[in-house]
Amino acid sequence: MSPRTGGRDDAGSTAALEQRWTAPNYEPLPVTLVEGRGAWVTGDDGTRYLDLLGAYSALSFGHRHPRLVAAARRQMDRLTLTSRAFRNDQLGPFCAELAELVGMDGVLPMNTGAEAVETAIKAARRWAYRHRRVPPNRAEIVVTAGNFHGRTTTIIGFSSDPAARHGFGPFTPGFVVAPFGSVDAVAERVGPHTAAVLVEPVQGEAGVRIPPPGYLSGLRALCDDRGMLLMVDEVQSGLGRTGRTLACDHEGVRPDVLVLGKALGGGIVPLSAMLARREVLAVFDPGSHGSTFGGNPLACAIGREVVAMLASGEPQRRAAHLGGVLATALSGLPPAGVAEVRTIGAWAGIDVAEGLPPARRVCEALLHRGVLVKETHGHTLRMAPPFVITDEELRGAISGLGSVLEELAR
Repeated sequence: MSPRTGGRDDAGSTAALEQRWTAPNYEPLPVTLVEGRGAWVTGDDGTRYLDLLGAYSALSFGHRHPRLVAAARRQMDRLTLTSRAFRNDQLGPFCAELAELVGMDGVLPMNTGAEAVETAIKAARRWAYRHRRVPPNRAEIVVTAGNFHGRTTTIIGFSSDPAARHGFGPFTPGFVVAPFGSVDAVAERVGPHTAAVLVEPVQGEAGVRIPPPGYLSGLRALCDDRGMLLMVDEVQSGLGRTGRTLACDHEGVRPDVLVLGKALGGGIVPLSAMLARREVLAVFDPGSHGSTFGGNPLACAIGREVVAMLASGEPQRRAAHLGGVLATALSGLPPAGVAEVRTIGAWAGIDVAEGLPPARRVCEALLHRGVLVKETHGHTLRMAPPFVITDEELRGAISGLGSVLEELAR
């Protein structure tokens, strides 16, 4: 069957209701999804689609993974929410198991990636005042151009994306921006009040931008030399996406502060975490930070199953294997349709060649072929397929992309 665009046109359709009653802060592709299993989803007209976006890595284990759904059901039959006013029997084991998996001293659980980044920012500032004797309200954090750490007002204040910033100021001070990929550029921006360096090891929203070899290890050495914290945002890159548990593992780097999210919730619930050295975690005391839903037993039970799956090493090995399949398949795309391809593990950014229609058009054409991807920054396609996708499915989807690019290049 030839895939069609999902969603009815009548005024009572779910698509029409969404357009009428939700804020226009997204421009989704014209398909309404109603069911998912593994790497496949189904539209409201019965058409099946292969999901190559994977909810920006949140669905690394696929839609409704049996182990994760079973863990959620078991916990839902027992206890779902307590708030942190009381202890629950899932929080402690989850934090211990996650910290052991990634080699950190402890965990502060939150819900979304942006919340975890905000938590890291607060921790770095208070740490600087206590341990570096930075004058009150003067702490600075060096960040990188092209970053994406979330959409809170603090975070967008140091974004270099005009669409994220425009009309939302004034912004929080205390951030200095350096070019991504250059240790020397970061070093030049370090001052007496610098508390930390905050970086994505691979910039996902920017189009899977990969820094040169030695970048992370160079930042680690710089922070050690200057007495600063190295804070790494692995919300998208972490938990197997690059073929390792962490993208940091490719250079053997352990940060002082690590931010995780997306895949941590198993594609079922929001779950994020700030992990850190004990000295950094110790800056928080009762009342200084919190979250009603952060560390809830349902999310922690699912997170524990995610950690158990990753502890086996199988998802990481699968992602690394898929990375080879993906890189080989993408290398066969028509040169006239592609300006650049970047891959690391099961993650890819594909820049559409100049002169072709925008990447949105490519996504729409692939939708009609039964493949879901999404554009970023106008000219780039991002792919983060679930690890459960088969080699044949992935090759077939990339073949479809090649056909679309050939058609658009004519």
